[in-house]
Amino acid sequence: MRSQDYGRDVLAGATKRKVPEVAAEPGLVVEDPASGFCGAVVRFEQGRVVLEDRHGRERLFPLLPAGFLLDGRPVTLVRPAAAPAPARAVSASGSVKVQGLRARTARDSRIWVEGLHDAELVERVWGHDLRVEGVVVEPLDGVDVLAERVAEFGTGPGRRLGVLVDHLVAGSKESRLVAAVRDPGVLVTGHPYVDVWQAVKPASVGIAAWPRVPRGTPWKEGVCAALGWGEPWQGWQRVLAAVGGFRDLETPLIGAVERLIDFVTEPDLDRS
Repeated sequence: MRSQDYGRDVLAGATKRKVPEVAAEPGLVVEDPASGFCGAVVRFEQGRVVLEDRHGRERLFPLLPAGFLLDGRPVTLVRPAAAPAPARAVSASGSVKVQGLRARTARDSRIWVEGLHDAELVERVWGHDLRVEGVVVEPLDGVDVLAERVAEFGTGPGRRLGVLVDHLVAGSKESRLVAAVRDPGVLVTGHPYVDVWQAVKPASVGIAAWPRVPRGTPWKEGVCAALGWGEPWQGWQRVLAAVGGFRDLETPLIGAVERLIDFVTEPDLDRS
């Protein structure tokens, strides 16, 4: 008597063909063909997967090759890949970026820079940090009257002043003017470059080096003429656009600005 044909075993030949691997994400519904238990993935325990059926019953199953059925087809369940830790967003200055930032109310303390280009460059790189700290940067329009301006500003507890000076080197006019400022509530830092443009790395601007400008020729005009950049305002647009972050700047400027920010935000003197 011929035995009844019950059809092919659903797992027959499963090892002969490639069985797809499926990540056992929570909520994935699979069936254990040996027991007929059908449930959703809820967690892993001791290298095995826990399934929960519609009645809330849980069972533990080993993660065997072709060990489960998904929509009637054999699959191999594997642990989901661990989600990568979210990358920390950083500001243009390299500091950790504060998400959803609302600018802090401005402090009484200030940072002064020599001119508009200096202010725009500092904002470009340190703008996020300054808004976090509530520090305002103001152009000074030169340091010839620095001592008088400092006296007018009036430092005190919670009211400090940081000053960034171009071409602050021994024997320069700028160094003599800075020496006249002896207020402990004032910190003056600077860089050795004739103009803040030079504090941008030449490679970032796409040039081999900053041109030498003949004595007696205004520096910006001389640079733009040598490089064919047109008028100084056009040259500055090119320079500023080339700066995406602190890596585009020379180290002396980076260090000078960082010291000023630290100085004007020291909590022991800012109790307002």
